[in-house]
Amino acid sequence: MKNICILGCGWLGLPLAKSLINKGFSVKGSTTSEAKLAVLEFANIRAYSIRLTENEVIGQIDDFLSESEILIIDIPPKLRGDGAENFVAKIATLIPFIAKSTINHVMFISSTSVYADDNTIVTENSQPEPDTESGRQLLATEKLLQTNTNFKTTVIRFGGLIGENRHPIHFLAGRQNLENPEAPINLIHQDDCIGIIEAVIAQKTKGEVFNAVAPYHPSRKDYYTQKAVALGLPLPEFGESKKSVGKTILSDKIANTLNYTFRNADL
Repeated sequence: MKNICILGCGWLGLPLAKSLINKGFSVKGSTTSEAKLAVLEFANIRAYSIRLTENEVIGQIDDFLSESEILIIDIPPKLRGDGAENFVAKIATLIPFIAKSTINHVMFISSTSVYADDNTIVTENSQPEPDTESGRQLLATEKLLQTNTNFKTTVIRFGGLIGENRHPIHFLAGRQNLENPEAPINLIHQDDCIGIIEAVIAQKTKGEVFNAVAPYHPSRKDYYTQKAVALGLPLPEFGESKKSVGKTILSDKIANTLNYTFRNADL
């Protein structure tokens, strides 16, 4: 069956859908924006307006999930401002619909924020101990999906996401007294996000957890200073008064299990 559902056709989900279609898959995609339905349809994606709340799923979720074996969940928690939510509860409302559908493989897009910044080297065998609310909710959601026996769940924990129109330097340029100058970066390019997801699909790798971060870990100070120079942006200035905290995320399992080679290894 070459039908795939992508719940959340945003910055990553939309180009992923386009890439899968180019590889011969039929893709259903969801958005919470009525205006974006036409964008999805124009890309040959079967578009659905679906919104999850803590109490219900709004939209034609049964039709969205029908006739597919793979569901990719790519909707991040919204935990800032007045719209803060219980992300775990939102996914919990979705699970019964997945369980009664034809879906047998869920791919959940998570984050390396499930690991604490404790200046260690992190692999998939490391114990997740999130120190942010986002990380805590993502980890709880991972467990919620993994313990359901109606389908297998593959968890992909992406590092910081960068791409053609998205890079932290545009936010950091010219700022002063930035923290953690010696902390290593843990970033991944959009192209590799798509490549890794497609490798999991192609190899039918179910029930695994993958850390997905480019194998390139210079310090924040060195990396963002070099990026600012390269792009002609004001240099960021880092404070040195506090000890730097961070972590180094290893993605060796991706290379060994999926035989995947990063396309943008040096970012």
